[in-house]
Amino acid sequence: MGVKASPEDIYKRLTEPKLLSQWWTDTRGSGTKVGDTLEFWFGEFCQKFDVKVLKPGKQVAWKSPKGQGAGEWEGTEVTFDISKDDKQTYIRFRHSGWRENTNFYAHCSMKWATFMLSLKDLLEKGKGRPTPNDLQIDYG
Repeated sequence: MGVKASPEDIYKRLTEPKLLSQWWTDTRGSGTKVGDTLEFWFGEFCQKFDVKVLKPGKQVAWKSPKGQGAGEWEGTEVTFDISKDDKQTYIRFRHSGWRENTNFYAHCSMKWATFMLSLKDLLEKGKGRPTPNDLQIDYG
């Protein structure tokens, strides 16, 4: 995804809980050091991720620890690669390590797309669409 924002600005929005909350969901904990744990709250449900890689302005990666949050997310990794050319900055997103291609996997894949667009809106327009005000994709 191409955005009109600096790699440094993008990096901040991927590592600081207050800024993550502005495009994804209520975020607690810390994401500024490798080994930190971020908690992403969806109402009463909490999904934890441990920070695995931090390369300022270049890459952020998290891994879901065993026994934390959605069982299907257990052991999966979320990676944001950041690169820049003379026209825009690119965010390459991956959520890898899924054990099965289930309905929940399909749901999460589509939701990630909506949240990436929320991040783009936050970076370019100053306002994202985090949960619970995100784009709804199903009735459940």
